[in-house]
Amino acid sequence: MKYARWAVQGLLGMTLLALAASQLAAGSAGAQSTATTPVAPESAVETGYAPVNGLRMYYEIHGSGGVPLVMLHGAFANVDMFGPLVPALAGTRTVITAELQGHGRTADIDRPFSFPQFADDVAALLQYLGVEQADIFGYSMGGYTAQQVAIRHPELVRKLVIASASFNKEGVYPEVWEGIESLTPELFEGSPPQTEYARLAPNPDGWPALIEKVKQMEHAFTGWPAEDVAAIEAPTLLIVGDADMLRPQHIAEMFQLLGGGVPGDFGVRSKAQLAVLPGTNHVEVALRTDWLLSMITPFLDAPMPESS
Repeated sequence: MKYARWAVQGLLGMTLLALAASQLAAGSAGAQSTATTPVAPESAVETGYAPVNGLRMYYEIHGSGGVPLVMLHGAFANVDMFGPLVPALAGTRTVITAELQGHGRTADIDRPFSFPQFADDVAALLQYLGVEQADIFGYSMGGYTAQQVAIRHPELVRKLVIASASFNKEGVYPEVWEGIESLTPELFEGSPPQTEYARLAPNPDGWPALIEKVKQMEHAFTGWPAEDVAAIEAPTLLIVGDADMLRPQHIAEMFQLLGGGVPGDFGVRSKAQLAVLPGTNHVEVALRTDWLLSMITPFLDAPMPESS
């Protein structure tokens, strides 16, 4: 039960702080101040629902110009979880945020959750919006989905940013999986994730089903072959906290599979980059707005590496 409480505390903390964008700095003792984060002036945000694969998938479009950046949220969250990071990134590019099946304003349908299916939904959304190629940024559940977009639909992905996500089950500490298995609707009752879901979801009574579907997806998850990760052609930035839910050895392996782990002083640098955020756990990765902005922006703005 201690793992269940620990997992819930993390999820509640993530959603509470990420949804309260104006209180990010004060909401967590370890969270980085966002006072220096440059935010573009408020502009109209386009919102809509895309008919994709049987879903009415909710999306928002912020900013304009440049290569579009798709941002994918974590489990039990919605597009608001990234707080001030979205308008900051939208100051120089188009940012598309989307809510995955059963999350936020996107109603659930009669099919199980899976990362490949989520990826196909994202691909269909881009097709609906007329986007031929985009950069993809995913955090946690969104990071697993982003990998699958790059694996299943490589032609759609120019650059990839994966935050706090492994490529197999062994990459995550076993106590995390134990905590997820123990989640119940009662543990979330009155929490920010539950109250946000009740406020936004087309069917507020679907909260227990959402928890169960996430648990079933995580239970069934075994990962994908290392060869699939190595075959990702898109330049990739990996972001992880030094106290994250992921094993550091796994992230190092993932970095090497993507082409990293070579001395850049003696030739062409790898198309993969790795950022380990100090003093940062899984929850706090999504809250390090200043750090994320300082890493993601130059990575996306840099010229594409020459083909070897």
